[in-house]
Amino acid sequence: MKSRTLRIVSLWLAVAAAISAVLPLHRAAASELPYETYYKDGFGQLVHTQAAYIPAGIIGYNTAIAGQGSGSADSTGKLQLNQPKDLFIDQKDHVFIADTGNNRIVELDAQGAFIRQITVDESPLNKPSGVFVHPNGDIYIADTGNNRIVRLNAGGKLLKEYGRPDTDYIPASFKYDPVNLVVDKRGFLYVTSLGAFQGLIELDPDGQFVSFFGPNRVSFSVFDAFKRLVYTREMYQRELKKLPGAIANAAIDNQGFIYTVTKEVASDQIKKLNIAGLDQLPGKGDFSSVEPVRSYGEVLKHRAGDMNPQLNDITVDESGNMTVVDTVWNMISQYDQNGNLLFFWGGDAITATSKTGVVKTPAAIANDSKGNLYVLDNTNNLIQVLRPSEFGKLVHQANALTQEGKYEESEPIWEEVHRLNTQYTPALIGLAKAAYKRQDYERAAQLYSQAGVVGGYSDSFWQNRLIWFQNNFGLAMNFVLAAGILFLAWGKWSRKLLPAGGLGGKLRMDIPFAKKLGHVFTIARHPVDGFYGIRHEQKANLLSSLIILIAAAAAFGYMQAGTNFVFNPKVHVGIDLLPQMVQFFGLWFGWVVSNYLVSSLLRGEGRFRDVFYGSCYALFPIILIGIPVTYLSNALTLDESAIYHFLKLAAVIWVVLLAVWMVQGVHNYTFIESVFIILLSIFTLLIIVILIFLFVSLSYELVNFIKSIYQEVIIR
Repeated sequence: MKSRTLRIVSLWLAVAAAISAVLPLHRAAASELPYETYYKDGFGQLVHTQAAYIPAGIIGYNTAIAGQGSGSADSTGKLQLNQPKDLFIDQKDHVFIADTGNNRIVELDAQGAFIRQITVDESPLNKPSGVFVHPNGDIYIADTGNNRIVRLNAGGKLLKEYGRPDTDYIPASFKYDPVNLVVDKRGFLYVTSLGAFQGLIELDPDGQFVSFFGPNRVSFSVFDAFKRLVYTREMYQRELKKLPGAIANAAIDNQGFIYTVTKEVASDQIKKLNIAGLDQLPGKGDFSSVEPVRSYGEVLKHRAGDMNPQLNDITVDESGNMTVVDTVWNMISQYDQNGNLLFFWGGDAITATSKTGVVKTPAAIANDSKGNLYVLDNTNNLIQVLRPSEFGKLVHQANALTQEGKYEESEPIWEEVHRLNTQYTPALIGLAKAAYKRQDYERAAQLYSQAGVVGGYSDSFWQNRLIWFQNNFGLAMNFVLAAGILFLAWGKWSRKLLPAGGLGGKLRMDIPFAKKLGHVFTIARHPVDGFYGIRHEQKANLLSSLIILIAAAAAFGYMQAGTNFVFNPKVHVGIDLLPQMVQFFGLWFGWVVSNYLVSSLLRGEGRFRDVFYGSCYALFPIILIGIPVTYLSNALTLDESAIYHFLKLAAVIWVVLLAVWMVQGVHNYTFIESVFIILLSIFTLLIIVILIFLFVSLSYELVNFIKSIYQEVIIR
């Protein structure tokens, strides 16, 4: 027994020593990564995460040429790439590189060893920019310099050339410069032509034109609609044509979905197209309720005026995860099959010479069957190999199970991910979906709320509310019945117990201030007469007006900060009420001033204090409707959003109508004249805002000028 105990103790000591020896190495390796990895949710909140991928090596910098192939090379030399543009990894994990500057295709094995180079001796390549290997072994090359697609068999023998399609459906001005292509299982080709805004060129296996596939839409703004409305045909024809963005690259997955990336657009840069060319990504993300128009390609900090990400290539792994490279910010972003962000990372392009893991100019990206990423560096003429980290593997495994609907199986893995990084939102979402699946709706709602997923929270809340009603319906009905009986009894006996007019009416008669404050209900019932009473019968004073103004501002603030995040997702990240209050009071006071100035020039009878009082009382709907609607928002779901938005719209319309009736009653205008005065007042308010902006800007410039002169004098 003693010897057995000693053996067990010795074994544990050996294991502990091994762990202590290994862990510092892992920590050192993690700390030496040349980039940081991040996650960004639908609200733009940035979260630092563990590395999803770790540098695993470089191909091309010191890769020896170990054999000879088509177009042999010196076996003692090095693999010298020259401005490569594309790479592709086949089912055997062989790497095919479009070595554009050397007019060849290079094939490497799964370990990165050179196998052969393909130059097509019978019809030499000229600046090949894209390569694709079909599951049957055929090799397709986008031979850009020769304006053609070349099809070779697995041995590199020329089978067919696809030149410019001979069809009337392609305009004569169309420039056919194939730079990339994908081929589906039927043998249909989808060719990316340089600058072709019409979309991918779809060809059948014989090279006959089928159609343009998956084009981007032209963005159409309000200003464009205005120009179309007021411009003549000649003026509109002289306008520069507004064209959609041209597809930069494409990929295809095992299920036949075709993925495209576009550079010259600010949103929907990634598309997942089915066989009919319809995008499958819109509306499927976890944050689609918050961000219906999705923007892909992540950056750490994006300021106004900065260039948008320019996605150059995309690859899709066996789980449907999409990984894209950005040529402007040198970032790599990864999304799941529904477009939800998983990770993004990048390095300093200035120091990116041949540093492992850092890409200076990412030209292309591909992945192998093991989940490794291969990023082609066009400037350094090499390939960076990245392997999934343990954290990345956990996320991919859990997310794949979630996408397949296996929520219970994914839950323990998501729990481990959450333990490793409590701020990583996809783990919260995965756990929430698992809780919803097992009908733990309270926990699901809590997790969805913590993650900020509006749709999931709304569904969970609906289930919780349904259960509450089922359990408490009888009690609620009894309470309503009792309240109704008490109300009827009070209406019957109050006439006998209270003096004529009621206690409230007695108080209102005895306190003049209460009468002025209660005049707001007269305005609600008879607005024109009510505002006329403010002007000619002194039905309002400064104190009552200020009380209503302050109450309206408080109600407005409560609406901004108290609305459930289902209808106001900004509350998830916090609402800064100070700018909201400044805008509220600034616009309101600007309206008072502008309306008084305009009406005083156009025979308006109201004094400044009348406009001030009336404008305060016109804000009453914000109090009367805004507070109950805000409170009600915490009991509604997305399916009942029409009720919430209708009530908010009713409050806005009521305020607008009261403003019209205020101008009519205070200044003695007709209804049409009041509308005209209000439009002039709004225009005057805009002029005032512009003048204030110019004054502040010029003052800032003057201060800087004086400061620079002062510094110049001090220096001299």
